[in-house]
Amino acid sequence: MSLHAQNRRDMKEVNLVVIRVYDSVNEAEWDKSLLDSAGIWAMIRNEIMSALYPTGVMPAELVVRSADKARAQEVLEAYSAE
Repeated sequence: MSLHAQNRRDMKEVNLVVIRVYDSVNEAEWDKSLLDSAGIWAMIRNEIMSALYPTGVMPAELVVRSADKARAQEVLEAYSAE
């Protein structure tokens, strides 16, 4: 199996969940960096589209692996509580 086919298969097996939705890509990037620094893989969906369309039309979505959801929410809650 080629590396490309293996990567596609692996991504199908990973369950991604949206943990937050943002009107501002900057806010999404900030929270993503918090998760990255905690060792939690995250990505932003609709990053470019969110910047192109008016606020609220195509929000940026912060997604993590479903197995990391609880920990990611803890990290983000801890920061927002400060």
